[in-house]
Amino acid sequence: MTAASSSTARPDAIHSGTRLFRPPAPRPLRRPPDLFTFFRAARENPLESWTEEHFEKPILAAQGVLGRITVLSDPAAIRHVLVDNARNYRKDDLQRRVLAPGLANGLLTAEGEEWRAQRRALAPLFAPRHVAGFAPAMDEAARRLVRRLLRRGDGRTVDVAVEMTRVTLDVLERTIFTHGLARDPDALGRAITRYFDAIGPVDPLDVFGLPDWLPRIGRIRARPALRFFDEIVTELIEARRRLLASGRAAPEDLLTLLLKATDPETGQGLTDLEVRANIVTFIGAGHETTANALSWSLFLLSGAPEVRARVEREVETAFADGPDAPPSLDRLAFTRAVVDEAMRLYPPVPFMSRAAIGEDRLGGMRIPAGSLVMIAPYVLHRHRTLWEAPDDFDPDRFMPGRRETIDRYAYLPFGAGPRVCIGASFSLQEAVIVLARFVRELRFALVEGHRVMPVQRVTLRPGGGLPMRIGRRNA
Repeated sequence: MTAASSSTARPDAIHSGTRLFRPPAPRPLRRPPDLFTFFRAARENPLESWTEEHFEKPILAAQGVLGRITVLSDPAAIRHVLVDNARNYRKDDLQRRVLAPGLANGLLTAEGEEWRAQRRALAPLFAPRHVAGFAPAMDEAARRLVRRLLRRGDGRTVDVAVEMTRVTLDVLERTIFTHGLARDPDALGRAITRYFDAIGPVDPLDVFGLPDWLPRIGRIRARPALRFFDEIVTELIEARRRLLASGRAAPEDLLTLLLKATDPETGQGLTDLEVRANIVTFIGAGHETTANALSWSLFLLSGAPEVRARVEREVETAFADGPDAPPSLDRLAFTRAVVDEAMRLYPPVPFMSRAAIGEDRLGGMRIPAGSLVMIAPYVLHRHRTLWEAPDDFDPDRFMPGRRETIDRYAYLPFGAGPRVCIGASFSLQEAVIVLARFVRELRFALVEGHRVMPVQRVTLRPGGGLPMRIGRRNA
């Protein structure tokens, strides 16, 4: 079978006495792809370029069109690159060329002291106490989603991937952009989708490091979305600056924090370019990862009725304070495990790469200066040496007793080390609350005959959407 062939549900999969659902994924290649196959996969779905060896060997080095690439699936080597010797590894030029046109020098793409200053300035917004205070707003966004879906009537088909985009944008408006985004959320969601669809396919000009002035098809296609983002950001900044200048109270959300932020070490504020770049980062990349985690969680539950029934039982106890109050997060351990397992099988960011500044050694292997080191959570999370039944949907692996056996650097949905995602706790809390509310109120089933396949477009999405029949759970 080719790389595009999918694995299917395996009805006889048994683990700990439970039948497990094996969700779809591209089948790994038996041998490294030739140049034509590589570029086709890079354009259509980079997940199709991984080989069997990548899922079996802890460290694999090869010479390819991108030069020497060392793929790491060894937790100790990953820790060395992301933590112990992180200053020797910078974001590589290919990643920066792909992301920088839209995200400029925001927190996601900045390097060195510029990145450290931004990180220090933004950290207060994502302190645990602050994030916990967002729970009611997150739940109200989820309740609004449920009401909207129920108004359509039982049994109607909706694209759950689109609905998860809507609810996560609603959360952003209620939490870190509390005066709204000044534009139709659906239009914004479509622009974000078009942007990632446009820049997602790897351009050969970027692969070979040709000058930026040469036109890239993806960048041309992304221009309308970028113009839309620029208009939204300009409106947000101008309106908030007028409010701050008037002396009236302004909400202490991300926008105010960005405009008032100063580096605690230097006293310097963020430049206008840095403010704009971070707003776009949080609107685009910040919501996209959570929306995808929710979409995949619902898809996996639709294929695993026993797991869904456990979540349904758990969420009933989590709403002990009444149906109109946010759920108790400490009573949602299994629901959280479902989200964790969804991000294991379908990590929001399927790969990250670094360029070695100086020569190094990993696991006895020489890493030449300037060469590329790749850490692919999609591969790492399915590696045969690190996970039992790696391709099966098994949330119990994240429950107490088994979770403790998972190496910290074998599971990287939000990265690790100094550059770990600053919004990880925000995203996880949002995903658990929205999923709990959705499952408590609704029944959902994938439309029969619809073929689901993960497609890499910077993030990891269900290709072709996720059409589901939705109805009232207690009808």
